Amino acid sequence: MAPASPLVLVGPMGAGKTSIGRRVAKALGVRFIDTDAVVQREHGPIEQIFEIQGESTFRSWERAAIQDALGRGGAVVSLGGGAVLDADTRADLATCDVVMLTVDPRVVAGRIQGTARPLLSGEDPIERWRRIWQERRPLYESVADITIDTSTGPLQHVVDEIVSWARHRTESSYPRATGKEES
Repeated sequence: MAPASPLVLVGPMGAGKTSIGRRVAKALGVRFIDTDAVVQREHGPIEQIFEIQGESTFRSWERAAIQDALGRGGAVVSLGGGAVLDADTRADLATCDVVMLTVDPRVVAGRIQGTARPLLSGEDPIERWRRIWQERRPLYESVADITIDTSTGPLQHVVDEIVSWARHRTESSYPRATGKEES
């Protein structure tokens, strides 16, 4: 059974939102939308957008991509790490099932090494990642219905857990919980 509202993945860079999102969407039989990929397809590489037009232009285009993706109903949507900085996006997520993916800083080093992530350029990428994570963590937590760590074990276990959780919520006749679940 596919979710009626979007299933949204949030979390820091390198948590696996895109990889996991693709697999979850396939398992649920719904479309997968990566809002960073949408912005890149429509406007070019994110690192070039940051360099030429600036972060504020990127955030504007990101917001438009998020609005469109969330308006498509039962899709799995992966948001860029900074998407939760926008208050309107956080408000929109109140009507969605939101999974916060986390990753241990020791593990993320291998995942982000050699990538072109504009917010990690110019200094020690891991230290910068840690600062960004600490700044954004309260925002991720404020929108999340469940938190799942992606640091250990096969990726498929994370996918299976999300799919099971999403199916349970879809089949449940109970209203959305107000508290967070922890995994």
